[in-house]
Amino acid sequence: MAEANDATVFVVDDDPSVRRSLKRLLRSSGFLVAEFASATDFLLTTRHSGPGCVILDVRMPQVTGPELFETMRRNGCTLPVIFLTAHGDVPTSVRAMKGGAIDFLLKPADGDVLLASIHAAIRRHEAGLAAARVTAALGSRLGRLSPREREVMDLVVKGEPNKRIATELQISEKTVKVHRHRVMQKMEAGSLADLVRLAGAVPPRTPSTDAAAPALT
Repeated sequence: MAEANDATVFVVDDDPSVRRSLKRLLRSSGFLVAEFASATDFLLTTRHSGPGCVILDVRMPQVTGPELFETMRRNGCTLPVIFLTAHGDVPTSVRAMKGGAIDFLLKPADGDVLLASIHAAIRRHEAGLAAARVTAALGSRLGRLSPREREVMDLVVKGEPNKRIATELQISEKTVKVHRHRVMQKMEAGSLADLVRLAGAVPPRTPSTDAAAPALT
């Protein structure tokens, strides 16, 4: 898991005194801090690929905290959000939590409570980033396979013998063996069990996807 000094906490609040107070707390706890006086400033300037989270005020001019949260999700931003507000109400907090917010805290928040929430948010974000890296690596390996090799792989992991695969795909057993070897190489699988494990993490193909890919022998 990431240490505090590997993570950035983004503070979005229109109150300068709140930003100063949070910056002192967060820096003393080893976090990198980036502060913004408005949701617009955050959207225009934030490009972040490492672990982190956002501490977000609810009531702000022009773009409110909940509106920023919705925009972040629409734009694919995965940074976890902790709402910190002096104007909390039940409907707003329920919507925030249902929308995926980590926490909804009232100002002035207890420092230990806030830090615990931040650590939980960063752990979640780091886990999501790690999963995304695994998915991207798997997608890269799959991208090396020809459509025919993908067909062979799908049948291999189902436990079909070479002869059955050859009959189903109307190719020779020798060709099946060649494709199997290439599949193992391109998927970087050291064994059949390894290939089955990797294939188990592959999203199922849709008919439209299959139709778009020409069959190669």
